Parts: sequence; C-alpha cells; structure tokens
Amino acid sequence: MSIHFLKVCNKRKRRPDCYDFHTFRDGFFPIRPRSSFRENVRMFLKESAKMEDYNVQGMPIWCTFLLIDRSHVVPLYTVEESVKQSSKPYCDHCKSTGWGNHFLTIKNYHFLIPKEDLWNKRLDNNVFDLDTHLLYGKLHCNGHGHLVCINGVEGGSKHLCGREIMDLWDRICETLRTRKISVADVSKKRSMDLRLLHGVAYGHPWFARWGYSFCKGSFAVNEHNYNEALEILSSLELDRILEDFIDTEKYQELERVIRLYRDVSETSLITLKDLLMFMLILKSRVPTQKGSIILSNSASLVPSSRPSNKAPLESTSLLKSNKPGRFSDEHVRWPLRRVKFAADVIVSALKERKEKDSSHGGVCRKDLRDAARLHIGDTGLLDYVLKSLDNVVVGNQIVRRITTQGTRTVRYTIDEICDGEMLELPSQEVLSNIQWPFSSPSLVRPMNVYNDVILLYKYVLLDYPESEVVELASQRILNAKHFVKEWPFKDEEDQLLTFICRFIPSTQIGKKELPIEDIVSVPLDATVGELKQAVQQALRSTYCITSHILVMEVDQLAGVDDSEVLFGRIESGVEVSVRGSRTDFNSKFRYQGGCDIWKVRCSCGAQDYDGERMVVCGVCQMWQHTRCSGIEDGETLPPFFTCSACSVSLAFCIASEPASLVLEDCGDLLLSTPVNDHYGLAIGC
Repeated sequence: MSIHFLKVCNKRKRRPDCYDFHTFRDGFFPIRPRSSFRENVRMFLKESAKMEDYNVQGMPIWCTFLLIDRSHVVPLYTVEESVKQSSKPYCDHCKSTGWGNHFLTIKNYHFLIPKEDLWNKRLDNNVFDLDTHLLYGKLHCNGHGHLVCINGVEGGSKHLCGREIMDLWDRICETLRTRKISVADVSKKRSMDLRLLHGVAYGHPWFARWGYSFCKGSFAVNEHNYNEALEILSSLELDRILEDFIDTEKYQELERVIRLYRDVSETSLITLKDLLMFMLILKSRVPTQKGSIILSNSASLVPSSRPSNKAPLESTSLLKSNKPGRFSDEHVRWPLRRVKFAADVIVSALKERKEKDSSHGGVCRKDLRDAARLHIGDTGLLDYVLKSLDNVVVGNQIVRRITTQGTRTVRYTIDEICDGEMLELPSQEVLSNIQWPFSSPSLVRPMNVYNDVILLYKYVLLDYPESEVVELASQRILNAKHFVKEWPFKDEEDQLLTFICRFIPSTQIGKKELPIEDIVSVPLDATVGELKQAVQQALRSTYCITSHILVMEVDQLAGVDDSEVLFGRIESGVEVSVRGSRTDFNSKFRYQGGCDIWKVRCSCGAQDYDGERMVVCGVCQMWQHTRCSGIEDGETLPPFFTCSACSVSLAFCIASEPASLVLEDCGDLLLSTPVNDHYGLAIGC
C-alpha cells in the first residue's frame, strides 16, 4: 500500500515539503553542498527532512517525502546512529569490502526506503536486518559508505524499477559529497546472477552504469583475474561452442538458439558476447505477444485475403499505450512512466495544432519539439520519444512520422482511430527503409528471448562440458562481488579555501591502517590558527579515536605564526599534514572491523576476510574458507576443525607421542556470515 499525498497532509499539522522523485537534486536540491559529507548531511537533515516523533533503537529518524505520479509519496528515511551508544558499533560491510582497518567513525547515517506495503507504517527496531527495502544505504560520517540493498520490480516494487532507485541513490551520494561507496553485487534476474550475465554480454556488471568498478574479489580473486575471466568467456566462439556440445543431449537446443538469432541479426554473431548482447537488446526493443517476440516481414502485416495496403489494428506491430514493450529499452536511462508522459505531451501538442489547422499537413519536428519543451525540460528524453514515435498508437490516436521529398523535413501527423478500423500502413518502399535492429525473415518466428538467455546461461556459463577453463572463469566472475565507486575531490568554492587534512599521529600505527584524514574548508581570510581549529573540530566530529584530539602543527606551514593569513601562503585544494596529541589508539572503538584480530590464511590465497563463510583452525588459529576446506555451505561444521597443515602435524605427534597430546576446548570456531551481509539486491529493469 502506497501513501497518497492527501493522507500525508492529513497526518501533518502543515503541508509537508515534497520533492519530485526523479528530479530530486537534478536541477533542484534543497541544500547547496559544501566540501565535506559530514557538513552536507547535517544541512540535508535540517533543510529537507522532518524529524519523526519516534526512534529506532534510540536513534533519531528524519523523513523526506518524494513525490511520484503526482499523487503518491515515497518516504525516504534517514536514521542517525551514534556509534558509541549503538548495540552494533562495528561495520560488517566494511569488513567484507576490505575496509575493516578503517578507523571507526562517530556517526553513521542509514538511508532507507521501505518496501511499499510499509510506506505508511513506522520503522521497526529490526529495520537494519531486513533485505526487502527498496533502498538501503549506510554512510559513515567520513564520506565512505555502502549500498546495502536495492529492490526494484524483481523485488516486488509496483511503482519504481531498479534503475530509478539507483539514479536517486547516485544523485544523493553525489550531492552529499560522499567519497567512496561499495556494493556487494548479488543481484539476480530469473535465477541468473547479473554480474555474470552482464559481465559476459557487456564487459562490466550492472552497477557499472553508475560508475562502480572492481574493488575486491572473494577467494583471492583480484582485478587481473576478473578481467581475464571476462575476456575468456566473452571471446568464446559460437561455432566452437557447438563443436564442444555436439556429443551432448543439449546440442540440439543450443544449435537452435544460435541459428535462430544468427538468422534475425543483420550483423555477424561470432562470439558469445555478440550473441548475448544482441539477445538482451532484442528482448527490450521488439514488440511482444504473451511473453514471446514475433518477428515477421512487412508482407505478413497484410491479410492474404485482402490484397490491400490496409490491415486491422490487432494485426499490426503498432503499440498501444497499455503495452509498454516498445519503450521498454534496457539501454535507455528514462523510466517507462516518463517516456509515456512525454509521448502524451507530444500527442496533445499535435492534437492542438490539428484543431487550429483543419488541413493539417503535419507539424515539423522543430515546432513540435519546441511545444513539448514547455512541459518537459529534458531534451534528451524528447529527442528519444520523437525518434520512436513512428506509426505508434497512443490511446485512440495514431502518430505517423513523414519525411518530405526535396527538403527532407521531418513532419508528424496524428489521426483518430476506432476499434476495428483499418489502418493505412506505410508503403513497401517506406517499410524497406526502416532501420530495425534485426533483419526481416519471411516466416513468422515466435521467440521467448529470456528463456533462450537462461538456456545459454545454464548450458554454456554454468555447465560447459569438460572445460576447466570456462568453469574457472565463470567461478571467478561469480566470486567478484565487491564493487566501489569513488568520487574525486572537488575544490569548487571560490569563496572558501579547501584542504585534504591528513593527521600524522605521534605514535606509530600499523602498516595496514589508513591515514586519518578529512576535508576541511575555511574562509578566504582565515588564519593559520583558524585552520588548526577547523581541522581539530573536523577530526573530533568524525573519528572515535580523535574525539579529544589537540592539533598543534601543520607541516606545510611550519614556522608560520597562527595569526598569519592563509591566503597566498598555501594553495587551496592541496593535501596538508597536521600533527597533534590526545588520540586514543587503545580504544575499543578503533577499527570498523572491531577489536578482534583475525589471521586469514586459506589455500585459495586469501589473506583477509572477504565476507564468505569461514572456519578457524583449533590449533594454529588461522581462518580459512569452508568451501576451500571441503565443507559445503549448508553443511554443519565438525566440533573441532584442523587445517590440512596442522592435521599432518597432529598425525605425526599422535604417532610419536600420543599420550602427551592434549587438546583444549576451543568453543565456537565458526565465523558465520553476518546477518547484514545478505544484501538481497533484486533489480527490476
């Protein structure tokens, strides 16, 4: 159940501020972003969110209302977590991403859009453990964070698809000046892992559309291994695939699929990448009937019993407005709702021109575009819709696009149709000039593209006959789950001096620890002493171990008096090193990964926790993957586990001195996958 705008108004003492879901930040945002995420998120909550009258686990909640369809409101909740008062101060997502050695931040901000039947209900205390949210992102106050959960159409959303939600998330992150955001890509569609399907078809995961790139792989998979695996699978030749399957029972189905799509493609399909990319594009661009795509040449549109250039409406491939397949393009960034709205605006403009001009010779493209721009500011969207509106039925109107002879001017006409009316089809000459993404075979061929994609996915990518290379490449891609997007540092404020301030502690810290740093802005007339105070305040507000820090020196300004003005002495946008005291490196609130020091040494080569299920050796206390130890994911662990190396040593000790060997109870040796590591990304494209 979604929230109606009037219901929201009735629940509030005054009319709430509502922002358009699709333009939130894009062209309008309630705040003007500054240098650091810490400052921007505070301003965001102050200016564009309303505090709720309840809390979650003692944490305050703010709500921002986003309007869709001009009537329904999407609640975007922001929950502020104070780490030292939290029951779960450490971050499992940081551990899985490889950021466990990041210093623990004082505040975390949870951005949530619950599933639609909870939009008019209060958040529960277990809200952070659910994987059903349409959107869930966790941001640390130093600008690093994690996209934990996205659920679009595949996840049960009725109003928003995955791309719309991702667009919103990306705009929020960019405006609030986040620095790095990670995501664990376990998204699926019809049982297929999208990171494998999209990786082979497009050379990158689904999230790469928004700038996410390889960060870390499980089971010691690195970026070189990942790219190599993509290249191996993408370059598999279709003819070689058929040769390898010729002695299997799967050959006939595989040969049928490859031959069918080669027949309808105007370009040569040589490799598996060519075929999968073509199928995914074809799936979204060709009209469908009951889940199957119908391909036919232009002659089949005309009934054989009527040698005429007219055909019944139901016999044509024209699109009615309630059949969204024509505009459902996987490579178009606009949601279907906006595309249909733009089409309605253009149709209204055409009807208005027709009423004024009874002769109605059509409206040229430029005039029609200018009229539509009064209602739609996105010129890219208009150009796409104008290009697509050719012999398209919208409601009871048919829009045609005509190119005049000589001037080659494009004009649009609109005519009203009735049920069962015979529509005038374009001439054979015009039809032959239409550029389709496929050729026009003479026979009508029903195709269910998704079923064929699933067949290729299962047969070739998951069950290739007697090929360790293909099996290993597929497994490497599936093991590469962690991707990250990094926003470059921007020094755009002319009236401010902005610096990346890196704190150098007086005591030695571990080699794996990242430096303590933050972004600080001061006025143009600020002094050296005011810069020190700003850095001190920023570090005290960001990290737990620097909550009482005292900044005493800036290396780049050594020997300069605190009363001296900064301007002219140091350039804005550079990195500066600061020194001070009163840092608490012995605090239990030191690392995002917690206080425990885990030593990972697995046979696969992994030397750090990667989010996979692990078990610890009761002798050497080294952690390793259960899968690499021969233990299936659903299998119960033995009460006492020893790694292969220690097993050999124990066998030798038992053989030589069995009476002297004493084993102590090691308790629970299983490192379970954290609850919050189930990201549940179900993308609706």
